[in-house]
Amino acid sequence: MEDEWMMEVLHTAKSLNLPDWWVCAGFVRSKVWDYLHGYAERFSLPDVDVIYHDPAAPDEALEKELEQKLSGLMPGIPWSVKNQARMHLVNHDDILPYASSTDAMSKFPETVTALGLTLDEENGVLLSAPCGVGDLLSFVVRPTPHFKQSPALMQIYEKRLAKKNWRSRWHKVHLSHH
Repeated sequence: MEDEWMMEVLHTAKSLNLPDWWVCAGFVRSKVWDYLHGYAERFSLPDVDVIYHDPAAPDEALEKELEQKLSGLMPGIPWSVKNQARMHLVNHDDILPYASSTDAMSKFPETVTALGLTLDEENGVLLSAPCGVGDLLSFVVRPTPHFKQSPALMQIYEKRLAKKNWRSRWHKVHLSHH
């Protein structure tokens, strides 16, 4: 709550009035790791992920409109908006739709990415961590249980580890391949 930029991002996302909305993944992980590493300067995020769950409107074009709206409200941020009610089709890893945004987060590649923040009615910050925060706080990057169950998903996980190269920014990070 002391991070004015993060709070502005959360309030901006909240202004869209999306059902079951969260700002997730690197937005949360990077802040925690920067803080625990003693970095004063914010890590440059490749995107700011806003997710929501609305089975009644699974149209990708709406997501692009929402990204434009967010860019108008808070320019210069690489907004990414995804309705998790349709992402099971995009990810090809689930036959059943995700039940909620938290269910979708539990199926993200890494436990340290399966995190989201939202604001309640009184603008209090709420955390969703379907895989817990233990790995985040101990700097262990490992696949979520969902990713562990599939060799194809584990290939995606391994490619992400190489591409993200988190150890170059956060030296305390340990990578787990299982």
